[in-house]
Amino acid sequence: MIRLDPSTASSSAPPSVPAWAITIASAPSESDAAFRAGAALGVLDTLGRAQPAWAGAWRQRLALRCAATSMLLAGRAEDAAALRDAWYLRQAGADPGPAGTIFGAWRQLAGQPPVATPDRLEKILNQLGLHWDVEALATLCEHIDDLARSEQPAPFAAAAIAARVVAMRPNAELLAWWLADLVLAQSLRWPRPLPLLMAQAFGPAFRGEAGAGRRIRPGDKNFERAVCVALVTAAADACRLAAELSRRAEKLLSVAPKLRAKGAGSVIFLLLSEDAVSGSLTTKNLSRFASRRLFERLQQLEAVRELSGRPTFRLFGL
Repeated sequence: MIRLDPSTASSSAPPSVPAWAITIASAPSESDAAFRAGAALGVLDTLGRAQPAWAGAWRQRLALRCAATSMLLAGRAEDAAALRDAWYLRQAGADPGPAGTIFGAWRQLAGQPPVATPDRLEKILNQLGLHWDVEALATLCEHIDDLARSEQPAPFAAAAIAARVVAMRPNAELLAWWLADLVLAQSLRWPRPLPLLMAQAFGPAFRGEAGAGRRIRPGDKNFERAVCVALVTAAADACRLAAELSRRAEKLLSVAPKLRAKGAGSVIFLLLSEDAVSGSLTTKNLSRFASRRLFERLQQLEAVRELSGRPTFRLFGL
């Protein structure tokens, strides 16, 4: 039977970022922003290291948020719903299309250890629609290694790699944000990165003074301060999402004994591991018809949500 991690099974267990760290009446100084970011990341660190049953769904939903924001940088119109459709409604092994492929890069960030090698980055670049030569990638990986050895505070290491990427290739801002989260995880020694910063790139933290003017990009003046402020918001959002998913996962697991479908266990595992699951899922133990009946039963028990808003080609998740 799938069980919740005892440390995070309670709906009240996931921590939250303190209100004093989030509330900023005016633009903080760099030192104040760094202090608040440290407090927020200290709270998030508990979740970043834990392995509750719902951790996969949590990480993949954070990845979806970053992917949806990255569509703006890529000049595309897809939103989170369109990205879900592109990824979860395709045939196994089928090409998810350009937008879905970018989503796949964020999913990989959330699902693998924070390690950067030229081969891995080459694959990520291809997913992001970018192309670099092998020598440049090797140089970039060396710089990431140098950052790891430098023991800079995590927010500043993340800002440094983002600035370095944009300095090397101004059109590679997507990679800059992807690597910022990877380096953040390296600095904090998390087992897996949490997709955080890309979702904030067009938010208040990266607007000019008084919330106006050109967006602050990697390498710009006050970029490090903006990263610190953004991490406070990102950590608070991630903790709120964790609390919500913890409650929903607890409900799902509580109704599991009532499910009679032979393949119900594998479906529960997928719901805990993924942002969404197709309502027409088929497995060796579940036909499409049986899967539909199972999801209808889970809806009746209020253990899952239908995410697409459609009567057909439905998607379900926590």
